[in-house]
Amino acid sequence: MRNILTVIIIFFLWSCQDVKRPEIPADLIPEEQMVDVLTEVYLVNAARSFDNRTIMDNKMKLDSFIYKKFDIDSLQFVRSNAYYTSNLATYDKLFLKVQERMQAIKKNVDSLMLVRVKEMEEQRIKDSISVVSTDSALADSNQLKIKDTIKVRPKLIEPKSDQLP
Repeated sequence: MRNILTVIIIFFLWSCQDVKRPEIPADLIPEEQMVDVLTEVYLVNAARSFDNRTIMDNKMKLDSFIYKKFDIDSLQFVRSNAYYTSNLATYDKLFLKVQERMQAIKKNVDSLMLVRVKEMEEQRIKDSISVVSTDSALADSNQLKIKDTIKVRPKLIEPKSDQLP
């Protein structure tokens, strides 16, 4: 029992080594651009979780799109991300900015959806009015036809009063 405890203590002390933080990469992505990149990464991940089959069927490479858009490569992104995540205070600031942008995007999309819903409702009302107008026009034309047919129908000959028995 004593030997096992000694071995555990040795492993514990041996595992408590100094963790080195990554050095500042020569091609570090600036903070503002990193916020833009992370925002796009979150949007791409959301798109993947929403409709990954369509993305795969169309053979879209969304990561490559991000790298081209910001003129970076994957290694530069990984190094920059590792550097920013090693400094928790800096990464927290980046993440808060990303969160603010995502909320602004959501607010913008919600307002666009509201406008679209209003347009659809207005169109539905216009369509229902045109259907009512068409129905009433048909009803008016049917009434005219009925009146016209009444005029065309032969009248019954009423017997003259002197021909009555």
